[in-house]
Amino acid sequence: MTKRIVVTGIGATSALGGTAPENWANLLAGVPGAHTLPHEWIETYQIPVKFAAEATVRPEEVLPRHEAKRLDPSTQFALIAAREAWEDAGSPEIDPERLGIDWATGIGGVWTLLDAWDTLREKGPRRVMPLTVPMLMPNAGAGNLSLHFGAKAFARTVVSACASSTESLVNAYEHLQDGLADVVIAGGAESAIHPITMASFASAQALSRRNDDPEGASRPGAVDRDGFVMGEGGAALVLETEEHAKARGAKIYAELVGGGVTADSYHITGNDPTGAGAARAVEAALEQAGATPDQVTHINAHLTSTPVGDPNEYEALKRVFGERIDEIPVSGTKASTGHLLGGTGALEAVYTVLALRDRVAPPTINMTEQDPAVPFKLSGEPQPLGEGPQLAISNSFGFGGHNAVVAFRSYDA
Repeated sequence: MTKRIVVTGIGATSALGGTAPENWANLLAGVPGAHTLPHEWIETYQIPVKFAAEATVRPEEVLPRHEAKRLDPSTQFALIAAREAWEDAGSPEIDPERLGIDWATGIGGVWTLLDAWDTLREKGPRRVMPLTVPMLMPNAGAGNLSLHFGAKAFARTVVSACASSTESLVNAYEHLQDGLADVVIAGGAESAIHPITMASFASAQALSRRNDDPEGASRPGAVDRDGFVMGEGGAALVLETEEHAKARGAKIYAELVGGGVTADSYHITGNDPTGAGAARAVEAALEQAGATPDQVTHINAHLTSTPVGDPNEYEALKRVFGERIDEIPVSGTKASTGHLLGGTGALEAVYTVLALRDRVAPPTINMTEQDPAVPFKLSGEPQPLGEGPQLAISNSFGFGGHNAVVAFRSYDA
């Protein structure tokens, strides 16, 4: 029997704020998250892109020093977001063997890895921290969340580039459906605003070069977009079976009704220009939801602000929705938050859940002139979603040809 899977807690930390409510308020207000970076390494290494969307609340401001120093920044953000989501869910009392972790990252502990390499070269092997490997490993987020919350059902990690945390939500849905847990903490985090990643993405011509206008640099769907903006942070959702949530009297934000995961098998960095793989992911999510394309009322699009990626996503969604795609309110929230890589899907899932709760699609800022090749229904102002049942999808696509889509429905008890 298919179970109803519901969202009972959310947490988020990003360039828009240190909590989910702060994120949502600033997103709706059109606050830009990108700013010129103050770090010396920008000039030391002559990084050509001098801005990014750093998290506004630094982990060291939230976590005790003894705790933070044992965690890579990506895991610090994971713990901050998950703690908020858990508290928001009412800190459920649950058998540890019925609590699971589905977490994600795209890159993992890049700061720990490269700091340790510098230490080895400059000071020798005796000065390398013994916790280096536990801190840099991609599953550090899942492992530390499992330890913190006492989750013993499972602690699983997805690493599929920018699709990672959306895929972790799909996995959580399936794990709950399969009865492997009653409650799952799912999401993702990333902290990769680092000289090597900034230099690499810049070398690949993937980042915007608007050093003179960082706040307006990420402009999804705009005719003059020139690349994405790096972001950082994390987001978490507490998911549980409706039966379990109702039994403990939990508040319910929305229902997670399905997900789809596919692969393009086209190119290691570029997505299939036909959009076939992405379209199959959307179709799989809707099939699992028992829904049709005509029922979708909102889309949080992947829209990274790259010249090639944005029109490819439009073509993919047109395969599914036909001409109706031009009528569905679409949001490109990376214009505000930057691109959190492996953490971005979870953050956008939080925004999608709140869009359903408040019946409003968040704005897509920095839209000067819309590209005719990306004629989504985008707006620089919040778009009302209207009355009646709401069904929304959130898309994520990643290097390696990964496609992941989750579908949420407004909750009707």
